[in-house]
Amino acid sequence: MELKTLLLSLAAVPLTSAETVLGVYIFHRHGDRTAKALAPTDLTPLGADQVFQSGSYYRARYVASDASSRIYGLSDDIAVPTQLSVTSPADSVLQSSALAFLQGIYPPAGAGGVTVLANKTEVQAPLGGYQYVPVSTSSTASSSSNSENNEWLQGGSGCGNAVVSSNNYFLSPEYASKLEQTRGFYGGLLPVINGTFSAAQATFKNAYTIFDYVNVATIHNQTIPSADLLTNATLFQLRTLADNHEWNLAYNASDPIRAIAGATLAAQIVQQLNATLAGKGATPVGIQFGAYASFMSFFGLAQLQKVSADFTGVVDYASSIVFELVTNATDVSAANYPGPDDVSVRFYLANGTAAANPPRMFPLFGQSETTLPWTTFASEMGKFAVGDQASWCQACGNTTGICASAASTSGSGSDGSNTATAPSTSGNGISLPVAGVIGALVTLVVILGVEGLVYALAGLKLVRKSTLAASAAAGSGVASGTTAAGAKT
Repeated sequence: MELKTLLLSLAAVPLTSAETVLGVYIFHRHGDRTAKALAPTDLTPLGADQVFQSGSYYRARYVASDASSRIYGLSDDIAVPTQLSVTSPADSVLQSSALAFLQGIYPPAGAGGVTVLANKTEVQAPLGGYQYVPVSTSSTASSSSNSENNEWLQGGSGCGNAVVSSNNYFLSPEYASKLEQTRGFYGGLLPVINGTFSAAQATFKNAYTIFDYVNVATIHNQTIPSADLLTNATLFQLRTLADNHEWNLAYNASDPIRAIAGATLAAQIVQQLNATLAGKGATPVGIQFGAYASFMSFFGLAQLQKVSADFTGVVDYASSIVFELVTNATDVSAANYPGPDDVSVRFYLANGTAAANPPRMFPLFGQSETTLPWTTFASEMGKFAVGDQASWCQACGNTTGICASAASTSGSGSDGSNTATAPSTSGNGISLPVAGVIGALVTLVVILGVEGLVYALAGLKLVRKSTLAASAAAGSGVASGTTAAGAKT
């Protein structure tokens, strides 16, 4: 997705001298990887460098002692693990990307990583003082485990209603029309892709997998079979068709359950920022690595497609979105920490690695303002956020497995509608986010007089993409490999 057409007036602006950044939440895509059609995928050296450079950018923006928008109370050179909450699904590409990113945020400490033992021996951590920031492998991440090895947006197990919703797209007149209109286009690419895709698989049904396969080849392969077919116009059409295919699987305005990944991400964002406020900056940084599907689902729910149609495209490798918690209150300290009425939130997008594509600010929820009061932000997010297991199970229509207990106790306090209740307020005045599509409240218990926040996010298991059957390939193609591709045969 190339955000070239967005309004210049929405570009990021420097912070005012009186403003303090209290915390951030960063949701980040992995860096360059090998093709999904040739799974298992691997993060490439280029991809590792992309996310490392992105981490270095955010270090210069938020972490370093001379950072342009330094986060209040955050350690600058030596990582304090309790100050960062970093999560990723159990996926090698995403986990590796998170580790490389963190090395940009907190590079090797050098002399700062040396300790002196009782016998006066000096010992430095390996690799020049490498800093070990934990990355939690979480089943509650907005992207499913092993997501980069799977080729279909929704899963065969997970959120049942979301799977049905996405499958409905394949039954729609819009999809049927696009499938027929593009048969000749995809068939004409067979000389390029027939080492992995059969003639039956070379259709719009596999628009993203085919695009991904060719895109990886244009980045890494010095020679490509029938490369003359890959004109700029052809590559552009491959990309736009893939964007269209994935957007329709990720979001539908009349059926919001399709965007369950974005709804879960929204709850996690508000929970982390709320924890920053409640804990008076004890954990001011939240970072999650995930797949492009979560970006698209969130964009739709947050009405960013109304800002620009570019938000309906797949974000580039190493892209990131940032939610910045800011205040204009003066003399911020633990004893004088701002209350919710003095705090605002901004949203930024870096399409591609932030080092080359600095984050730009955009308005959320169809509003004109780019800086929203915390209470407004939490309320708007609460209209679609899904942040606890019972809410997720009811929204998804799941009644077995982890949802068995939720199913037996459901029915009280929920009318099954898609509207959310108004945000409630805890005893110390911090607004609690609403748990989305069925109106269940996200569980955030703030104890007055205690600086920590205890919050319970029950385990979710989000939609998985289907694993495709493998078949031996014949002939030559863009890259070597024998895994068959396509969303369905």
